[in-house]
Amino acid sequence: MTKRNKIIYWIATLWLALGMLSTGVVQLFKVEEEVDNITHLGYPIYFLTIPGVWKILGVVAVLIPKFPLLKEWAYAGFFFAMSGATFSRIASGDSVNEIFPSLLLLILTLVSWYFRPADRKMIAVTQQSFELVNK
Repeated sequence: MTKRNKIIYWIATLWLALGMLSTGVVQLFKVEEEVDNITHLGYPIYFLTIPGVWKILGVVAVLIPKFPLLKEWAYAGFFFAMSGATFSRIASGDSVNEIFPSLLLLILTLVSWYFRPADRKMIAVTQQSFELVNK
């Protein structure tokens, strides 16, 4: 992995982690502004707990070393959550300013996933396992 790619990965991943952690905590504690947002989109208030918990767990999964399968699940969860949030905002007729945060987290998810190091990819683990078996 080139130095440039490593820098891109860590910048995107740290921004992603910060964004997911902060929104997860806000959702978990049902901050008034977040309650207003979720009800505006047509979702029940209890729904905030679900993405709040999963976002925090996803941040842990993405940042800890090893466990590439767990990371894949976390990235998939982030992708589905942020694409769902983006399209919910669009369907509600929200302005670009209201759509931008979820769209930014969606882009950061894709960039972090794409530039992740080989030891954080499933293919690296599969290749290593194959090499060990065939020795």
